[in-house]
Amino acid sequence: MNNQRSFFFNVDWVTVFIYLALCTIGWFNIHSAVFDERHPGILDFKTDYSKQLLYILISLVIGIVILLLESRFITALAPAFYGITLLLLLLVLVVGRSVGGNAAWISLGGGFKLQPSEFAKFTTCLLLARYLSATNVRITEWRSFLTAGAIIGVPMVLILLQPDMGSTLVFYSLIFVLYREGLSPYFLVISALFIILFLTSILFTPLYVVAAISVLSLLIIALFRKNRRLVVTILTGLVICIAFVFSVKFIYNHVLQPHQKVRIDIVLGIKNDPRGQGYNVNQSKIAIGSGKFWGKGYLHGTQTKYSFVPAQSTDFIFCTVGEEWGFVGSVVVLGLYLFLVLRIIFLAERQRSPFSRIYGYGVASIIFFHVMINIATTIGLAPVIGIPLPMISYGGSSLLNFTMLIFVLVKLDSNRMGIV
Repeated sequence: MNNQRSFFFNVDWVTVFIYLALCTIGWFNIHSAVFDERHPGILDFKTDYSKQLLYILISLVIGIVILLLESRFITALAPAFYGITLLLLLLVLVVGRSVGGNAAWISLGGGFKLQPSEFAKFTTCLLLARYLSATNVRITEWRSFLTAGAIIGVPMVLILLQPDMGSTLVFYSLIFVLYREGLSPYFLVISALFIILFLTSILFTPLYVVAAISVLSLLIIALFRKNRRLVVTILTGLVICIAFVFSVKFIYNHVLQPHQKVRIDIVLGIKNDPRGQGYNVNQSKIAIGSGKFWGKGYLHGTQTKYSFVPAQSTDFIFCTVGEEWGFVGSVVVLGLYLFLVLRIIFLAERQRSPFSRIYGYGVASIIFFHVMINIATTIGLAPVIGIPLPMISYGGSSLLNFTMLIFVLVKLDSNRMGIV
């Protein structure tokens, strides 16, 4: 009786409610985005909205199963889950079905597909939490840092080979987990610096960029010339930055795919291609803007109804929200995501187990990255990289991944007074 009472009363129903609200919003917007008058029934599995309803029901069953499991079971099998995911990522390179230019799916028959890269996010969070929570691991030590980097990096490499740049970049968000566990903030600063250098090297002549960072470095050296260690560090960093700046053109021209270069050019304003590579984003901005304050109403979005926006039920689902529910609906959706991320961080901070805390920050990082990049893409502030909006975009693999991420945390939180 006590165990049953503990199960029902320790579950964080606030997080579960936000999850259910986002799933419901997602289903209604998918229904609107791909509504087919020839198949109006919600149980007609020829339509994506019927399949999504099935995915939601399956996800709820999996969520309940997770809540019934022992927390120790989840922790103990983290390496096995991670290993299975790596095998699936290797398998998809051999038998993967190409969708949107990425061979990232394994066909299951009947129109259903499995995307291993989605589940890799969940299993990587589990194994990273298990490793970093070990008593002899210190992220400030190079051995621990490199091992944690390998846990994150191996699935990144396998996903990049598909090639799926969007899913690959999601894993980099786990640097916030390492930062929470003691990684120097200089790593975050350096990451931001290299992103800025990459973009400025595309926009401007490399010699101008080198001249600018050289002048800035000399000014810092002049101010702190008595600190020899800092001077050496600045000079070393300057050499690395100069080498990086001159390598950007090679990376841009020979590593990135042609469509990736065009998408970056469009965001930076170098090119304007509203009928080609920029078509999706241009139509998405039109749809969101046309919704104005209150929106056009459910099933009344003209951009949505006449299929002006490709991939509107997946990567561009947010423009359906903007068109039919307007500014108010968009704010509600963004508010739910903000509340969810803050709630997850709250749950993570109140854990007594290092494993649960680290895992919680992994969940928050992944959800935050997905939401930030997906919405930035739909309004033209980021290149199109093809990642779904959590719980709202169409897709079984994505929904199952976020379900497992969230419900495992809820389970760990319900047992926070115990030992994981």
